Amino acid sequence: MSSQSSIIIPEGFTLHTENSASILLPSSNEAFLNPVQEFNRDMSVACIRVYSEELNRDKEAKWRRKQEFKAKKAELGSQKSKAKKLKPSDGTSGSGTHKNGTEEDAPPVQNPPLENSATFKVSEYPSYTIEILEALSATGLRSIRYAKEIPLVKHVIANDLSPSAVEAMRRNINLNGLGLQEDPQPDTAHKESGANSSPKKPQLDKVRVNEGDACALMYNHRSERNRVDVVDLDPYGTAAPFIDGAVQCVKDGGLLCVTCTDLSVLATTNYPEKCFSNYGGIPVKAEYCHEAALRLVLHAISTSAARYGRYIQPLLSLSIDFYVRMFVKVKSQLIEVKKAASKTATYYVCTRCQSFYEQPLAKLVEQVNEKTGNIDVQVKTQVGPTVPERCTECDGTLHIAGPMWSGPLHDTAYVDKVLEHLEANADHYGTATRMRGMLTVAKEELPNAFYFTPAKISGFFHCTCPSLDDVASALLHAGHSISRSHACPGSLKTTASRQDVHDVFRGWIKSHPVKMENISDKSTARQLLAKDPRFEANFKHHSGSVTPSSKVKLVRYQQNPTAYWGPGTKATAGNKRKREQEEP
Repeated sequence: MSSQSSIIIPEGFTLHTENSASILLPSSNEAFLNPVQEFNRDMSVACIRVYSEELNRDKEAKWRRKQEFKAKKAELGSQKSKAKKLKPSDGTSGSGTHKNGTEEDAPPVQNPPLENSATFKVSEYPSYTIEILEALSATGLRSIRYAKEIPLVKHVIANDLSPSAVEAMRRNINLNGLGLQEDPQPDTAHKESGANSSPKKPQLDKVRVNEGDACALMYNHRSERNRVDVVDLDPYGTAAPFIDGAVQCVKDGGLLCVTCTDLSVLATTNYPEKCFSNYGGIPVKAEYCHEAALRLVLHAISTSAARYGRYIQPLLSLSIDFYVRMFVKVKSQLIEVKKAASKTATYYVCTRCQSFYEQPLAKLVEQVNEKTGNIDVQVKTQVGPTVPERCTECDGTLHIAGPMWSGPLHDTAYVDKVLEHLEANADHYGTATRMRGMLTVAKEELPNAFYFTPAKISGFFHCTCPSLDDVASALLHAGHSISRSHACPGSLKTTASRQDVHDVFRGWIKSHPVKMENISDKSTARQLLAKDPRFEANFKHHSGSVTPSSKVKLVRYQQNPTAYWGPGTKATAGNKRKREQEEP
């Protein structure tokens, strides 16, 4: 593509450049683009690129094992052929004499050729290239970046229902040199036949534009031979209507990338009925609501996949600014589908102190098979409820949240590979600094559900707030594990129960007393302070309280990039051309 300065910008358009891609944006807002989501697109390019490289390595390893098998088979066939040549025929001696002892001038015996007698020739491994389907492309910027910045991309299918968005896509794809290309080399077959040389038919473009319904497009790709390696869902609002089609059209072991920007539904209890209709669960009203939003979306993906004998493996699940973004591998294995219920739970959440109590939907029972010695896994119903009618900490009312995903949010090994890629290619991403920070926190994050902040707990107790290091050290001395959470600044995740966390604060209050005369008899603080701690909290600095992400200066959380940043305004003229065509 030519340099930015040589691009002619038509009247009524502005040029937007992001990494390797440049697009023309119409002033009429006919195709939606939010520049703030550059971090989303950078992270997507990095994650899909690492996924494609890992997939290619796995396929190369299988290919090489197959080649080794073929080579051994060919070598064995060659040895058999040589042995057959050396073996004397019936009625002859090894020296080639006739059975009566006289030599004959007979012609040499011609051995029939054997297919496996030839030496096996090892060919060069053809790299595996992936197909990406972006269901809701708008301007096409994301698809263009995928095609230009991920080396192992075969092609990207960029789809949108809006005619004006499709028009914008085609314009931007051609601007980046990714449109239909004429092959400048004449057809060699015509040359050999003496016919007039003519150019070949146009090659399929690397970004293939489709105008139509996203669900219909994905359902057309659900047959096994038509499935794609990666499906990207990045809608304006919820991705719920597209999840069913996405889990069907992605290949076994394929990658599903999902964005949901409807946090007013996912991260509050203002619209529980809407959350249930979209994601099959009730949201949480607590400081950890953004992690609950991630788990609600993962639950929706997991249940959709399970209907078709598939299960999910979350690779990276992030709560970012005003949306959630997750990268999930979809696989087919019946035993893992059975386990999905054990990775799903409802939660009883206290409306006063925000303590939560997990209620798994099922449990796994492992039994050793006496005949085979294998471990048989059975799924059993879970005993419940896990808590009485009111909170055991402050006697507050409990609200039910979920069901939602209760398994890990991230795959540590995968996140580590994305970090390695980022360190080697930091100059390729405009938001590399923040990517490094968030990935580092995600890599160390505990798989346990939900986090807390010392400031919030201190507010419940009406006490001075201990430092993050004090709380982390006390939990570590008590034998629990801790980590930070990517979803909230100043947060901690721990294997300790909420009662253990409260006991740490009760120990803190012994040396930092609370003025009880300022606390109402019916307040949450009064109920929490009425209990004595079960252990002596040790606030001496623990070396484990300094996590890897704390040892270096990282930008982990969003700093407002502009004065009026956020989800942006939805495209309003998406069907303008369609309406004009319908008018007389």
